[in-house]
Amino acid sequence: MDLNADLGEGFGVWRLGDDTALMSVVTSANIACGFHAGDPLIMRLTCRTAVAHGVSIGAQVSYRDLAGFGRRAMDVPFDELAAEVLYQLSALDGIARSCGGRVSYVKPHGALYNRIVHDRGQAAAVAEAVLSFDPSLPVLTLPGSVLAEVNDELQVVAECYADRAYTPEGTLVPRRSPVSVVTDPREVAERAVRMAVDGEVEAIDGTVVPVAARSICVHGDTPGAVELARSVRGALNDAGVEIIPFA
Repeated sequence: MDLNADLGEGFGVWRLGDDTALMSVVTSANIACGFHAGDPLIMRLTCRTAVAHGVSIGAQVSYRDLAGFGRRAMDVPFDELAAEVLYQLSALDGIARSCGGRVSYVKPHGALYNRIVHDRGQAAAVAEAVLSFDPSLPVLTLPGSVLAEVNDELQVVAECYADRAYTPEGTLVPRRSPVSVVTDPREVAERAVRMAVDGEVEAIDGTVVPVAARSICVHGDTPGAVELARSVRGALNDAGVEIIPFA
C-alpha cells in the first residue's frame, strides 16, 4: 500500500502543515502546483525535500482558485481546463527535474477531484492534459470514478482516505459538513487498516462501502496531521501491510 499526503500547500509567507515531518512518513507527496496553493519557491523547496527523502512526487492540480483553496465548484470550459492542468503539471515537473526528481503521477485537488468522479466532460479534460504531457503518468482518483472510463489510454489508480468521512455512495462527505474529517488518531489508523486489509470503510450512516485502493491519503492540513500519518503507518506495519510507492 502507498501512503500519500497533500504537501507544499503554503503561499508566500503563509505556511500550512509540517511538510518535512510528513515527508519522513509518506511514500508519495501530492505537491500543490500554484493554482490552489503553492508558489515557485515552495514548489522547489517541497520537491527538494521529497527527493531527499526518496518520496515520489505527484502533481496536485486544481481549479484556478487560490482564494478558495481549490475547494469551490467551478465550471471551466474543456480547452481551458485541459490547458490549465497541463500548465500546472509542466511547471511542477520542470522544478522537480531541476531538483533531481520528476513528476511520477497526478492527483487532482479539492473541487476538481470531486467533480471528475461523476462529470465526464471535466474528467476528459484532465485526461487530455495528462495524456498530452506523458501517457505513462497514472492519476489518483476514487474507486468508481468516471475518470477511468473517459479514455482507455489513461492509467487510473484508486485511492482511499483514512481521515475523510464517506457517503453511502462511496464519495467523500463535503467539506462543509462538520463530520467530513476524522481527527482521532486511533480511529484514523483503524480505518486505514480496514481499507488496506479488507478493502472497505464504514460510511456516515453505517453502510459498509467497498474501497479497493492502491494508495491511502492522509491530508497535510488535517489537525494533528503528522501524528495521524504516523499512527496510520504504524498500524499498517503492525498489520503486515508493506508500505511502498505506487508510482
